[in-house]
Amino acid sequence: MSSSYLPYRPEDPLLLPPSLEEWLPSDHLSHFISDTADQLDLSSFHDSYDLTRRGNQPYHPRMMVKILLYAYSTGVFSSRRIARCLHEDVAFRALAAGNYPAHRTICDFRNNHLKALESLFVQVVGIARECKMVHLGTVAIDGTKIQANASRHKAMSYSRMLETEKALQQQIQDLLRQAEAVDCSESGKESSETSIPAELAMRRKRLETIQAAKQRLEERQREMDRAKGRDKDDECKPRDKDGHPKGGKYKRDFGVPADSSQESFTDPQSRIMPHSGGNFEYSYNCQAAVDRDSRLVVAATASDCPADAGQLVSMVHAVQEVTGQHPRKVLADAGYRSEDGFARLEAEKIRAIVALGRDGKEPRSFDPKKLPATRRMARRMSSPKGRADYKERKWIVEPVFGWAKRILGFRQMSMRGLEKASAEWKLVCTALNLKRMNVLRMAT
Repeated sequence: MSSSYLPYRPEDPLLLPPSLEEWLPSDHLSHFISDTADQLDLSSFHDSYDLTRRGNQPYHPRMMVKILLYAYSTGVFSSRRIARCLHEDVAFRALAAGNYPAHRTICDFRNNHLKALESLFVQVVGIARECKMVHLGTVAIDGTKIQANASRHKAMSYSRMLETEKALQQQIQDLLRQAEAVDCSESGKESSETSIPAELAMRRKRLETIQAAKQRLEERQREMDRAKGRDKDDECKPRDKDGHPKGGKYKRDFGVPADSSQESFTDPQSRIMPHSGGNFEYSYNCQAAVDRDSRLVVAATASDCPADAGQLVSMVHAVQEVTGQHPRKVLADAGYRSEDGFARLEAEKIRAIVALGRDGKEPRSFDPKKLPATRRMARRMSSPKGRADYKERKWIVEPVFGWAKRILGFRQMSMRGLEKASAEWKLVCTALNLKRMNVLRMAT
């Protein structure tokens, strides 16, 4: 018997209007995101619109939230790529339901509703708790460095700032003398009248930018020096709690940064942080607290401090703010080691299992008078139960960062500034939670 191909006639028109939802499987992620977004309270989005005024009609916030959540869930972060997917991707077209907002509209919506988008994280965690997915028995905390939206080529060290500041001041003085000489002479006046003011304005603007960056560096250094107990009258001599010199000498005056200290002109709130592989980039320290049973993120923040030591208590409190209760057990690596943090968690009766050294390395002895809480943590970590509990940390929290960086491809912020970076990180965690909740839903 002869065989033939199935009919293929792309030029034939469709006899009935198509339903885009039918082009997707019933268990597709876009259906779950759409159903979940329909349950979210979006009143904060609606409050920012005045629909009584005449003008262009805005896109519906629920539609914009759906396409943003699905975009972040599939690793599409650029507003231009989202706008292109609205024409080319069936799932995006189904969620938009015939709407095609431009990339500028998508970008403005994300920027103008950062706080409202940030609140979606709390609502999604609340839905997960209602579905009995989150139990808060054990929570693991960890952090990862996400590169800031800052150029390494638009940054300057403190020593270079001082040199450039003097050079620009000298150039401005030279241009002022040149302008004065042109004013006194009649020849060449027409050709110089337009060039000299433009050169002066350019150099003055650059000088103001460098001076502002230099002041930020100096103010940050003053805060760091005050945290060490220094003041502007210490004469570079370390002093005890009574104010008496105790020997030695500081290398720099109070409030003077190191020559190698850098400041970014594109994102001044970002900081140079180490990344895996030994390279250093302008970044933010993104924190996440992950529930043991569901592997859902129950708290997320971003910081401009590369160290994790001061984040332990704040992350535990963030879990309480999002879920309404404290976790019964907290796991963290040695980067969160802090005597003050251990003491505060003990006072709140929260069991913490925090490493005091690298994995496989025995902790050294601690002075029970100076570090009593650390001493108790060392005993807890040396017990068989403490070691067994700590072994769970790695497989609870670290896969979340792998999903964000490797699967979604989120390695750099789309927006600048600490507040926007924190909001975008929560949006990423919201997308991760939605993907995970969809998997858990189908598994039951």
